[in-house]
Amino acid sequence: MVSRVERGPVADWLRTADRWLIGSFVALMVIGLVMALAASPAVAERLNLSTFHFVDRQALMLVPTAALMIATSFLSPRHMRRAALVAFILSFALIILALMFGAEVKGARRWIFGLQPSEFIKPAFVVLGAWAFTEGGRKGPTAVPAKILSFVLLPLAIVPLILEPDFGQTMLVAIVWTALFFLAGLHWFWVVAVGGVGMAGGFAVFKLSPHVHERVLRFLDPDSTGGLVDTFQVDTALQSILSGGWFGRGPGEGVYKRILPDAHTDFVFAVTGEEFGMIACMALIAFFAFIVLRALTLAARNPDPFCRLAAGGLTVMFGVQSWINMAVNLRAMPAKGMTLPFISYGGSSLLALGLGMGFLIAATRKRPAADLEHPGPPDE
Repeated sequence: MVSRVERGPVADWLRTADRWLIGSFVALMVIGLVMALAASPAVAERLNLSTFHFVDRQALMLVPTAALMIATSFLSPRHMRRAALVAFILSFALIILALMFGAEVKGARRWIFGLQPSEFIKPAFVVLGAWAFTEGGRKGPTAVPAKILSFVLLPLAIVPLILEPDFGQTMLVAIVWTALFFLAGLHWFWVVAVGGVGMAGGFAVFKLSPHVHERVLRFLDPDSTGGLVDTFQVDTALQSILSGGWFGRGPGEGVYKRILPDAHTDFVFAVTGEEFGMIACMALIAFFAFIVLRALTLAARNPDPFCRLAAGGLTVMFGVQSWINMAVNLRAMPAKGMTLPFISYGGSSLLALGLGMGFLIAATRKRPAADLEHPGPPDE
């Protein structure tokens, strides 16, 4: 006779959720707390705050982040879609409120009620996009509306982000949508067409947005705008990594973090290089690569089309965001204001990642065939 404990939701979750993914995300949270200890005291002292101000807040935010991730990972595919729809509507509304009433920080209005709602719209957008593409690939009366919805979702998500402006998040959302487009198995003609539209859109933003135009030019040629050099952050980040050598200066011994703006957020990877060395940086890159490959493998094996597409899109979002942050730190891209998942300091970023990776764990859970809504390929 099977006991009630064995048949309970917690026991079922333990049997079906991927422990490698869960363990990896928990490990990243611990690494993030260690890096907060290394990078944030210098920033806190520069801002006349208590030495461990950011460390305490990071540790405090890890509790609701982990709780949100675990709670979300219990959701069924149907409840995932409902939760994503609610999160998308709330995030969209908060972005509009931020545009109207939010305080302007560094030339952008991204914050309202102490939150950055653009962080939360990303995982919700991926899940809704996966649902729209999945339903659009089926035959029946709902196919055409679902296809239309999949194309409407993109401008609905990125237009408010452009108005903030937040071009880093806009680029990430567009890349993830293109990945969903490709993973949905649509014809190569449309993939190339979407890529062409994306390139045209990027060129238009470069030409029409003075902020983007100036930032790109200064990155490519610092002397192109009358000799005004605006690459201090990326230059200092790269020098910080190089100064650490292979094994680093040692924990707490970093020098560049004292002058590097946002050392605890956007440039925590540079602090890792300086204090723990190039070997630690490469190990961190390998760890992120392992998570991405593991999640993509689980997504590919999933028999449910919606779960397969949602897991693939969420993994692309996680991987591309990580890559952008590291590329900025290595001076391979202009500064984007993109956090390193679970490692950079930031309450909104942590909570949004908890939501998104909870969706990922839920989508990759092993479910009996009877529990799958649409087993097999979308066209079956």
